[in-house]
Amino acid sequence: MSALSPNAVIDALRPVHDPELNRSIVDLDMVRDVQVSDGVVSLTVTLTIAGCPLRNEIQQRVNGAIRPLAGVKDVQLNFGVMTDEQRAALREKLHGSPAATAGSTPAQGHAQGRTIPFAQPGSKTRPLLISSGKGGVGKSSVTTNLAVALAAAGHSVGVVDADIYGYSIPRMLGADRDPVVIDQMLVPPQSFGVRCISIGYFVPDGQAVVWRGPMLHKALEQFLTDVFWDEPDFLLIDMPPGTGDIALSLSQYLPRAEVYVVTTPQEAAQKVARLSAAMAKKVNMSVRGVIENMSWFTGDDGKRYELFGSGGGKALADELGVPLLAQIPLVNQLREGGDDGKPIAAVAPDSEVGRVFADLATQIVAMRPKKVFSQALKVN
Repeated sequence: MSALSPNAVIDALRPVHDPELNRSIVDLDMVRDVQVSDGVVSLTVTLTIAGCPLRNEIQQRVNGAIRPLAGVKDVQLNFGVMTDEQRAALREKLHGSPAATAGSTPAQGHAQGRTIPFAQPGSKTRPLLISSGKGGVGKSSVTTNLAVALAAAGHSVGVVDADIYGYSIPRMLGADRDPVVIDQMLVPPQSFGVRCISIGYFVPDGQAVVWRGPMLHKALEQFLTDVFWDEPDFLLIDMPPGTGDIALSLSQYLPRAEVYVVTTPQEAAQKVARLSAAMAKKVNMSVRGVIENMSWFTGDDGKRYELFGSGGGKALADELGVPLLAQIPLVNQLREGGDDGKPIAAVAPDSEVGRVFADLATQIVAMRPKKVFSQALKVN
């Protein structure tokens, strides 16, 4: 057994990860001034920002790694804060330089010169656009619960709330902690294993977002380039209803994206949802499947009541030549979970709806991403 020493302490701390950045605190150069004297270990951990919300979590992890070492009698842990230069170096190490690289178009994976990692040929991330032609079909609740189900299956998952005017993802996920800013790099909060970013974090509660196209374009650019996503397996995009500016911008930024269309069973909703699929095909994005929400309600008598009609999801899937991946029942717990920040896929995974989302996640994981043979339509 090796003697207690600063090097032994540092080795013990290598498996300790910063809970936001998911990297070793040793590799991130957060561990400083390690000293050992008569069984007392003293050290300093430099936090990325003052008032780090996960300071207590870091303290528990550090103590949990050091105290079991042979010969340790006590741990004296101090906290410092990184300087501006140290934060800049950390951002450079994790996320590259914020400086623009001119000369590339969005369709080539750049946003005003900055690289969008998810558009690169070697990216392992599958961008999933959850879309519909109209509002009120439960697109955000589908996005939230699908993301949670994918995370529960062991995948790393991020969500971009691209519904700028009607943002709701942070509330539905219960992700009420603001993003951390490290030298222009945004570290998104995490809830139920899902990281998310939304304009809701940057506007006062209850204030409307009144923006024209260029501002929307800029916000999406920042969500994709300035956020430290850490190469997730899946990046879900909660799309706004319709086929406007945001949909066009994302077709440029994410030409590899897969589109999943959400509809309700009624014919009117199905006909409008068809428009989002038509736009996806127009800009060379792949429509992979249809998700039917609010398919039926099961009464206390055990009978299914099709409150919004039937057949809309299957008809749309047949028309598009893609599978109908899921039919999601209408249950009160699904609505309550969205209001309370407790997604049903997380709190009741064995319920009827929880199993539907788990099966939906399994199907999507099993689908191979289609190759992109042409760049997205360029829209000036």
